[in-house]
Amino acid sequence: MAKPGILVRFWGVRGSIPSPGPNTVRFGGNTSCVEVNVEDEILIFDGGSGLRLLGKDFFRRGLQPVIASLFFSHTHWDHIQGFPFFPQVFIEGNVFKLYGPKNVNPSLGQTMEGQMEGPNFPVMLKECPAKIEFRDLAVDETLTIDLCPNKKTRSLNVSWARLHHPGGVYAYRLAYRNRAVVYATDTEHTPGTIDQMLVALAKDADVLIYDSQYTPEEFEKHRGWGHSTFEQGARVAKAAGVKKLVLFHHDPDRTDDQVLEIESRARLLLPGSLAAYEGLTLEV
Repeated sequence: MAKPGILVRFWGVRGSIPSPGPNTVRFGGNTSCVEVNVEDEILIFDGGSGLRLLGKDFFRRGLQPVIASLFFSHTHWDHIQGFPFFPQVFIEGNVFKLYGPKNVNPSLGQTMEGQMEGPNFPVMLKECPAKIEFRDLAVDETLTIDLCPNKKTRSLNVSWARLHHPGGVYAYRLAYRNRAVVYATDTEHTPGTIDQMLVALAKDADVLIYDSQYTPEEFEKHRGWGHSTFEQGARVAKAAGVKKLVLFHHDPDRTDDQVLEIESRARLLLPGSLAAYEGLTLEV
């Protein structure tokens, strides 16, 4: 039986490149992938290397067929590289709808096809037995997903906003029954200002998952790289009235101890802030 509310699971929390090893065991070394369950609906935000772990867990749950929506913030490699190793795309009967920003070149579909063409990968996307559909999302759209298609008594809404990252990026808001989760990774802030687009998207959200790749001290050396800090995340969360800030997209060179230190610093600014780790589950 489906659980009420929103269930958020983290399968990959690193940025840029997978970083396995003894210094990243606690928080994990896989790149961006967050699963959200609303009743029986499965939504996946980004398909980094953590997507492979999610696929293995689908087998553990005995879930078949797998029907899910994948929302991509953008198509840099650390956000798509898990898709060719997502075992469910090689199983007939599974259905996946892939969403991404509109008016980017190449498109989401072209990029996903390209990473599975030779010599990159031995199986082409068009050869995958699962049904795979693409849809490009314009900035002025919203998406409504009916949870009971026959009765249409309950639905969830997904909206998005364009943030600041080389090549463009979307942040997403999932809203259901007066609860909301916002996924905002790979965005760079302008020092001394707050991105009002993100504040509006995150207004009164229960959870804000925010790009915290750098410390404030490191940020000055990484202007133009398209990432932010825990300090800015706390500012956005306060301005938007967010209930819980989750630090995300940890630098691949960041050790577990260093992530813990960043979490502690964030809690001084916003009590209850949490550094995401693989296996973290939040019930909203």
